Amino acid sequence: MAEEESGQGVPMVIEPSMGAIDAKIDSIRYRAQLIARNQKLDSGVSATGVIGFAAGFIFAILMVLVLPLLVWGVM
Repeated sequence: MAEEESGQGVPMVIEPSMGAIDAKIDSIRYRAQLIARNQKLDSGVSATGVIGFAAGFIFAILMVLVLPLLVWGVM
C-alpha cells in the first residue's frame, strides 16, 4: 500500500528502439550474401578455368585456320 500512496508502482519495461539494430543486421546480411556469391563465382571459374581456356583456344585455332579454307573453297 505504501507504493500506491507515493505514486511509485511497479517499474514498466520500455520497448527498445530496434530500428538501428535492424538496419545494421540487414547491412551485415547483405554483405554476407555478396561475399558468398562472389566466392561461389570464383570457385566455379577456378574449377572450370583450364577446360574453358582449352576449349576457347581450340575454337580460336579452328576459326583462324579452318574457316578461311572453307570460305575460299579449298577444303
